[in-house]
Amino acid sequence: MRLVATTLLTALIATAPASAQDVASFYRGKTVRIVVGFSPGGGYDVYGRLLSRHIGKHIPGNPNVVVQNMPGAASLKSLQYLDSGGPVDGTNIVTFNPGLIMGSLTAPARTPIDFTKVSFIGNIAEDIRVCFTWGKKNIRNWQDFVKRDQVIFGSTGAGTSAYIDNRMLMMLFGVKLKMVQGYPGSADKKIAIESGELDGDCGSWTSLPGDWLSDRKIDIHARFSKTIAPDMPNTIPWARDFLQTEEQKQTYALLVSGAEIGRPFVASRQVPADRLAALRAAFDAAVKDPELLAEAEKQRLYVAPDPGLAVEKRVAEIYASPAAVIARAKEIAGD
Repeated sequence: MRLVATTLLTALIATAPASAQDVASFYRGKTVRIVVGFSPGGGYDVYGRLLSRHIGKHIPGNPNVVVQNMPGAASLKSLQYLDSGGPVDGTNIVTFNPGLIMGSLTAPARTPIDFTKVSFIGNIAEDIRVCFTWGKKNIRNWQDFVKRDQVIFGSTGAGTSAYIDNRMLMMLFGVKLKMVQGYPGSADKKIAIESGELDGDCGSWTSLPGDWLSDRKIDIHARFSKTIAPDMPNTIPWARDFLQTEEQKQTYALLVSGAEIGRPFVASRQVPADRLAALRAAFDAAVKDPELLAEAEKQRLYVAPDPGLAVEKRVAEIYASPAAVIARAKEIAGD
């Protein structure tokens, strides 16, 4: 009986949930890469580096965490790297422009990814987006903005949040906007704005340079997010309030839904379940880490996280949108 009991106990130990130890053994001595789908200096890069400095201590085995920039096709290249060329063992995390989630519905040939088949690790913050022009352009308010004969904005590529914002300005709000595509990242667009090459942009509130705000170098005309950031003036109008019909408002809600999943981090669906669970738990712990939050506050970075499963639920809701609303969104943001 003792021999049987000992044998059974040994078998139980071998097959029982030893995942914590297994995960720690796997990650110990490894390097985890956070792949940013844009060039250095932009919002996705800043948030990626913020997370990289804190998540490692919360992953079992405490691996080294580094950032790798992989710009291309408005961050689509980095997403394709998840399953084509990149490791699928849990050492590869990607952050990308969530406008591509909408792009997968409105232009699937251009964005051939099913985001219900991607493992979301978490979202560090909603992307609170605003549209603005450079102060020297003398476009002082929304009315001036709409009446202007031509406004030149930039985009890192079709399907990004800025691309969708620009298309909405043109087709929902009647702004006479010329969109110049091909900028590697938002940092490059900022240089173009300061040089006068671009009139302005639609981008993340937290990515606006501090001196642009403190020295009033830009005129902000609207916000696309219902949410108002803690340091944002409540006088900036919500763009939805300028729309007239319910159809317009429903289409608008779908088109801005990607920005709600503003700073997502994902892994391949091929990552083993125990390692994915460990990455999700580490993300949840890191975004509540006092050291990360203190650093974010110093950098004026908005942190309002969602866990991975909550993001996956929101993505499923987006994919389940009424066909008529998706069709209208395709007219605006599709090819």
